[in-house]
Amino acid sequence: MEFYNTLSNKLEKFLPLEKNKVKMYVCGPTVYNYIHLGNARPIIVFDVLARYFKYKNYEVEFVQNFTDIDDKIINRANEEKLSCEEITKKYIDGFFEDVKKLNILSDVKRPKVTENIYEIIETIKKLIDNGFAYEKDGDVYFEVKKYSEYGKLSNQKIDELEAGARIDISKIKRNPLDFVLWKNKKENEPSYESPWGKGRPGWHIECSTMSQKYLGDTFDIHGGGQDLIFPHHENEIAQSKCAYHGNFANYWLHNGFVQIDGDKMSKSTGNFFLLREILEKFSGNVIRFFMVSTHYRKPINFSFEALKDTRKTLENVINTMKKFEDAINLTKENLFGNKNSFEKIKEFDEKFVLAMDEDMNTPQALATIFEQIKYTNKLLTKFEDRKDVICEIKSSYESLKNKIENVLGIKLESEKKFEKSSELTDKLIDLLLEVRKDARIEKNFKLSDKIRDSLKNLGIEIKDAKDGSTSYNFKEWKGVIRWAAIKLKKK
Repeated sequence: MEFYNTLSNKLEKFLPLEKNKVKMYVCGPTVYNYIHLGNARPIIVFDVLARYFKYKNYEVEFVQNFTDIDDKIINRANEEKLSCEEITKKYIDGFFEDVKKLNILSDVKRPKVTENIYEIIETIKKLIDNGFAYEKDGDVYFEVKKYSEYGKLSNQKIDELEAGARIDISKIKRNPLDFVLWKNKKENEPSYESPWGKGRPGWHIECSTMSQKYLGDTFDIHGGGQDLIFPHHENEIAQSKCAYHGNFANYWLHNGFVQIDGDKMSKSTGNFFLLREILEKFSGNVIRFFMVSTHYRKPINFSFEALKDTRKTLENVINTMKKFEDAINLTKENLFGNKNSFEKIKEFDEKFVLAMDEDMNTPQALATIFEQIKYTNKLLTKFEDRKDVICEIKSSYESLKNKIENVLGIKLESEKKFEKSSELTDKLIDLLLEVRKDARIEKNFKLSDKIRDSLKNLGIEIKDAKDGSTSYNFKEWKGVIRWAAIKLKKK
């Protein structure tokens, strides 16, 4: 088994610290909003990885945190006039509601930052004692220049980073690159007691502390999105190595961006779709299938048309698997087919493993699954009165079901209800726009304006051109209506 290690910039053979055991940490969400599709990608990617390790009989210790204290959370609490605790509970509950539909493994440890304040303070104390951090007016900073390997993960040099850094006008930090470990208390913000006064932890120190607490000074795999390489993961390495002197993580795996029209999906720019909005239209199975159809390190371009195509492909797979199941159930005799009894099925399983062992190449793994489905479909034409053939179909079906459901995490459930919902939504949107068009022709501007204003309230802004055509853009999207608006049709 090989993985592309971001730290070495090359494929490396995977050698776990303990035989048949994997320890893995993946950065989780900051819970100030519902997760968007870009957040969902690492959740799915590393869920598939954990599943594959289990498929190969590894014991998996998987930790993925919640950041439940942060500037963004405080700002959102102020906006919604709620406490930080109420905000984080709301969005953590929402997280579990959403990922349940993605069929995510349930045995993942999910610690919260606020549950680990004591341990975070202890880590910061170690960094100060070891000479890598300093306190100033209640803030504590990591002194980047003290760590000679800073920039190794992101392939950057300290001198070059310094040259490009903005001048720190506060003059609190010794160097513009120094990053905060502990923030001094501000008015009307949550705070915790510490040796440096009341305050709260910085973002980077949280993951260093929680990974060490639950997985030790050195563990096997650290994962996350490509956007976290710098500064978050770079800072994690610096903190952890300087505090605990272990190797921290032996393998660094990063998934590529989810893009819309070539641009990174991001909450900060407003260029995003909430996962739960997409789940109103498409099942979690479709979203998983869509994600694993592209190699995890490559960018993936999101579109609703792509999801529709994915759904069609998945429905074909589900229908074909149902045919295999029906053929097996039609046989009255007891079947004792064993996948190891059939060389062709064994060959398909080996091809699947080879693909997954090559840096988790899920597109190639899917190709072997499609090849096996095609082969098994041919067996259906000659299975009558042939016990050996039906046994092979049974063996292939069980092999396929294991790989699709247990490794890729895609449930073999019908997509019909989502297709019907999609068709209905399209028809309703088209009907509404047609009604408005007719109203304008009939000079019923009261009705036309009502439709326009109602759509505006749903986040769709209509613009009528001088030539009589109508276009619309979206500002604030909601649920299914948001899905329809993104297509930006012109009437």
